[in-house]
Amino acid sequence: MNKRLLCLFLFLFGLFALGAPITRAADASDHDLVIYGGTSAGIIAGIQALKLGKSVVVIEPSDREGGLTTGGLGQTDIGNKMVIGGLSRDFYRRVASYYSEPEAWTWQKQEDYRDGGQTRTGTGEQTMWTFEPSAALTVYRNWIAEVGLELVLRERLEREDGVKTTNGRIDSITMESGRVFTGKMFIDCTYEGDLMASAGVSYTVGREANAQYGETLSGVQTRQAKYHQFVDGVDPYIVPGDPDSGLLPFIDPAGPGKEGEADERVQAYCFRMCLTDHPDNRIPFEKPKGYDEQWFELLLRNYEAGETGLPWINSAMPNRKTDTNNRLGFSTDFIGQNYAWPEASYAERDAIRIRHLLYQKGLMWTLAYHPRMPEMIRNQISKWGMCKDEYISGNGWQEQLYVREARRMIGEFVMTQNHCQQREKVEDSIGMGAYTMDSHHVQRYVDGNGHVRNEGDVEVGGFPPYPISFRSIVPKAPECGNLLVPVCLSASHMAFGSIRMEPVFMVLGQSAATAASLAIDEGLPVQAVAYDKLKTRLAADGQVLSYAAPTPSAANTINLDAIKGIVVDDTQAKLSGTWLLSVLQQGVHQGYRHDNNASNGGAIAVFTATLPEPGEYEVQIAWSPNANRATNVPVDIKHEGGIAKTTVNQRRKPRVDGLFGSVGRYRFGSTGTVTISNTDTAGHVIIDAVRWILVE
Repeated sequence: MNKRLLCLFLFLFGLFALGAPITRAADASDHDLVIYGGTSAGIIAGIQALKLGKSVVVIEPSDREGGLTTGGLGQTDIGNKMVIGGLSRDFYRRVASYYSEPEAWTWQKQEDYRDGGQTRTGTGEQTMWTFEPSAALTVYRNWIAEVGLELVLRERLEREDGVKTTNGRIDSITMESGRVFTGKMFIDCTYEGDLMASAGVSYTVGREANAQYGETLSGVQTRQAKYHQFVDGVDPYIVPGDPDSGLLPFIDPAGPGKEGEADERVQAYCFRMCLTDHPDNRIPFEKPKGYDEQWFELLLRNYEAGETGLPWINSAMPNRKTDTNNRLGFSTDFIGQNYAWPEASYAERDAIRIRHLLYQKGLMWTLAYHPRMPEMIRNQISKWGMCKDEYISGNGWQEQLYVREARRMIGEFVMTQNHCQQREKVEDSIGMGAYTMDSHHVQRYVDGNGHVRNEGDVEVGGFPPYPISFRSIVPKAPECGNLLVPVCLSASHMAFGSIRMEPVFMVLGQSAATAASLAIDEGLPVQAVAYDKLKTRLAADGQVLSYAAPTPSAANTINLDAIKGIVVDDTQAKLSGTWLLSVLQQGVHQGYRHDNNASNGGAIAVFTATLPEPGEYEVQIAWSPNANRATNVPVDIKHEGGIAKTTVNQRRKPRVDGLFGSVGRYRFGSTGTVTISNTDTAGHVIIDAVRWILVE
């Protein structure tokens, strides 16, 4: 026998003789920091930990890292991108670098790509915020290799008893395979909060009552549910007009519940599809095995009742691809079919995901080819299909379900609507949120008129960027002293609806890794990390912890008093949805606002003027023209004779005086109202001011 083998044999025999356990090196792994969840937050946290000199491993349950960033969400939602700093911004710089290479443009010329102005946040800034899933995956894999981050794929936490704790600290976590990971600190970067829950940390699922945190937008929200709604008169019954025939699928017979009250329902999930209309890369939509036409009867009835719009937000990505998301009353969101997901077993989640996939495949085939669909819709949808070069093993369909919300931790500090709107202050910022408080629909129910309605969609913005508390990503001290939770953080349903954006999760992941590293260095529970030290390090790493709105220069500002007529500025309008302030071009009063090219019908501005006398007035609206503006901005003018509807091309210079453009003459009484929205627009919608000029 070889001498080395003989020595090894004697050594192992001695261990057996002494009764000592044998742990194979492949089954045990010890690190300073263990991150469960290879989402964008997890990858960024891992890279930051390496920067700070810590040994770290990132464990991803699936076979693809990057979460939703590589899972189809190529249209970066954030609101004000200037509050995204640190490694998160570095990711978007790397995306820009990727697309600067000619070989990145396979199906489209670079100069032909139009992203509605999403590419950069400032002149000369090398960031790009729209991308293909495969591009995001390449960027991450190159980055991971560059820094030497240890990434373990296809390892799922044993959720029943796989988390070992002692005196309020996690000692180790065990995977279903038996592999054990030990560490000084742990971070849960999953969308579901599986590690957090298995560690015994307090959490909630569903919507709080408004009364719990003094909010107005949580709980059941039938009055807020104006968007992504059915047209009037859609019958909910299998046999129209016959309640005894039973409800059509996916209508909740127990809904909607009492306004503002809590429930355990969860906002809807979907797949963020990457589609293409390039004939050489397109896979036509197919009727899936198991297709049930009754699942889509409400869709067909909605169009037969008068719906005319396209049921998607089809945002352009490079190479003639899209990031496609939910829109209208019946679309990609599988409303009410995900309530079990947060607490479900792995097998149960697989079944829910497969059911969502069947639904969405069936939806796309129905829209593209069902004879009861309007011809205009069929013609538009059937031009598109899945991409041959994305998610190849799934024939263009991804594994990653868009888990918009699942568990949410309950820590000592809970982010709420009041912190988003800055009625209450946060003093320990670790990053900024900037998006509208946004919940997708939660349920489908029958209203008092016997018609089907959706409930749960809330889109309320109009507030500046706000700080996110360090205390919102750590558990209560007695529950766990070495765990951070930057994704399923401590937030109410509505605050989470604003925070839950991939760039923000990256920011919070980096901050979590920084706090964990400081706790390791000082031998402290993470709750005891001094915020001043954390803040200093975060600022040194380029994290944005506060925000002051830009002040318009005198050269770009026109004083209200210098303008003829009755003028209502955007600062005086009633705003719904997300409107971002800008002072880049000339505007009335304190700059102007834009909808960030959302094109979702959720951004609405209502300008109401008190008029000095009844009579005929010319109505004019102000905008700053640019090539990235919408050409079809909807404008509704409410006058004595009713409501006049028109559209404005904001790429053209306003014709009255270069600032205002006329939308017609109308008779008014004592008041006049003009409503501007971003319904079905293509490009940025600008709101600045509206004026009424009395016709002599």
